[in-house]
Amino acid sequence: MSKPKVFEKPIGVKDYLPHAVTKLRQIENQVLSCMKSWGYEQIMTPTMEYYDTVGVASSTSDQKLFKLLNNRGTTLVLRSDMTAPIARVVSSLLKESQFPLRLSYHSNVFRAIEEEAGREAEFFQTGVELVGDASPEADAEVVALAIASLKAAGVDRFKIAIGHVGFLNGLFEETLQGHAEAQEELKAYLLGRDYVGYRERLGALSLAAPVQRELEGILRLRGGQEICEQALQLSADATAQSSIRHLCDMWDVLAAYGVSEHVLIDLTMIGDFKYYTGMTFEGYAADLGFPVASGGRYDNLLKQFGRPAPATGFALKTTRILELIDDGASGDTEVRVLIGYDADGRASALIKAQRLREAGAGVVVTEKMDETSRITALKAADGAAGGREFVYKGVTFTGLLTFFGQEGAAQ
Repeated sequence: MSKPKVFEKPIGVKDYLPHAVTKLRQIENQVLSCMKSWGYEQIMTPTMEYYDTVGVASSTSDQKLFKLLNNRGTTLVLRSDMTAPIARVVSSLLKESQFPLRLSYHSNVFRAIEEEAGREAEFFQTGVELVGDASPEADAEVVALAIASLKAAGVDRFKIAIGHVGFLNGLFEETLQGHAEAQEELKAYLLGRDYVGYRERLGALSLAAPVQRELEGILRLRGGQEICEQALQLSADATAQSSIRHLCDMWDVLAAYGVSEHVLIDLTMIGDFKYYTGMTFEGYAADLGFPVASGGRYDNLLKQFGRPAPATGFALKTTRILELIDDGASGDTEVRVLIGYDADGRASALIKAQRLREAGAGVVVTEKMDETSRITALKAADGAAGGREFVYKGVTFTGLLTFFGQEGAAQ
């Protein structure tokens, strides 16, 4: 295997240049500010965790984990999500804190298989966990907050698709008793959005015609509040009925929040059916094929850390949102001032720069200039429209050039 060149980096990771970092930080700050306004407190956890605790409990499959050994031979993992680490903290450092707990985060996460098909092995998530509340109100709160967070991030056009794993579990148990393997296969097709494969697998089961129509009918259960009533008529199973009533109650809360226009009920939406236990959802932006948000209820996770509790939450795919934000939509309107000086004006120039920074000026750049540089900068500033925005050495400045020299300050 050849030695990598000095400028190469591992597949699946990337460098973020200043303009991208500015936009990423803006998204992060605006979203975290939004979450804080809803009562969520930010938490930070280590990049590395023990495989036998957080790694095993994570929703990420084992082959997607980045594993490494410490100097004692103990297997560690790079965090693949934030939900399991937060569950560990809730069950340890916060074990005396009363429920419900509202926690937010912004972190980089790592998934080995994401480097395939052009996906990223390291990416950023911003999200929340609401721990200790099993009600439809809690699920509706995280969905409404996901909507508010997407808006805060600058995503204007999107839809939130909501489902419930209990509905499919109940429906399949009612109609496919004795076909446990087929149930898992059908769920996998739905998880992968492979509706053709789903229909073909149904056909191979040689089911009675009414059952066949019933199970194919779920593919049409996508829409607004009316879907709840249709689903209640589809299955008499107690689990399925309870799941749909939970979604109906959620819809009423979302309508009270005034955000139901962004929501679509999709009963084929099941998320990771081995991880989620109830409501699950994904958010899709109009201009991107991949989901920009995902979440749901995971009531079984915290008991693995010794503190059983219901929980729900979501994560924004911050890196994907970064791809959506146009170059002209960064919101960077800060003033960028250039202050030049020669040896005689150095002290006055640096004092002026410090005062501007203390006064809250966005960016203040100082530079010692020779005569040629001074003339070049002054010509650029004089030639700019209204004497405001000008380019010097490839950088755009939005403030007037100030030069300090032997003859004093010159604008």
